[in-house]
Amino acid sequence: MVNYIWVGMTVIGVAYALINGTMDKVNKVLFTSAQEAVTICLGLMSILVFWLGLMKIAEEAGLLEKLAILFRPAVKKLFPEVPSNHPAMGYILSNMMANLFGLGNAATPLGIKAMEQLKELNGNKNTVSRSMITFLAINTSSITLIPSTVIAIRMNYNSVSPTDIVFPTLIATAISAVGAIFIDRYFYYKRTRNGGK
Repeated sequence: MVNYIWVGMTVIGVAYALINGTMDKVNKVLFTSAQEAVTICLGLMSILVFWLGLMKIAEEAGLLEKLAILFRPAVKKLFPEVPSNHPAMGYILSNMMANLFGLGNAATPLGIKAMEQLKELNGNKNTVSRSMITFLAINTSSITLIPSTVIAIRMNYNSVSPTDIVFPTLIATAISAVGAIFIDRYFYYKRTRNGGK
C-alpha cells in the first residue's frame, strides 16, 4: 500500500510540474537531493558505526546484560505473559537498550526478532497478543537518551550546537513512552472488562 502512495505522489508531482512548466526545477532538485542524501547517509553511517561499536563493547563487557537485569523487573511487569528466561525477553530488552541510545537502525532487527518470538509464544496465530501490542507501543515511542541519528544530521548541516537536541528529546520521548504505556493499559483493561471483545 505504501508503494502505491509513493508512486501516486510521484506521478501527481511530475504531472503538476509538467502542467506548470517547472520540470527543469524538478530535475535540478532531484539531482541535488540525491547528492545531499548520499552526504547525509555517509554522515549517519559514521555515527551509527561509532555507537554500534560502543554497543558491541558494552555487550562484550557485560554492561548490556547488567542493564537488562536492572530493567528486567519493570519489563516483566509490562510483559507478564512472557517467561523471564524466554528468548523474547532478551530481544525485547536488547531492542529497548538500542532505542535508549538512539540506534533505531540497530534496534530494528532486534525488534523483528522479538516479534517473531512473541508470535511463537502466541502459538503462531495470525492475531496479535497483548505482549505484541505492548511491545509495538513501547518500541514506537521508546525513551531516547542519546538521539545519535538526529545529532548526526544536525552535524551534517553544520549546527552550532548539535547536541542541544538531547534534553528536549529525552523529555519528549519520556512523555511519549509513558503515554503509550497508559493508552496500552487502558485499552487492555477496557477489553478485559468487556470479556475480551
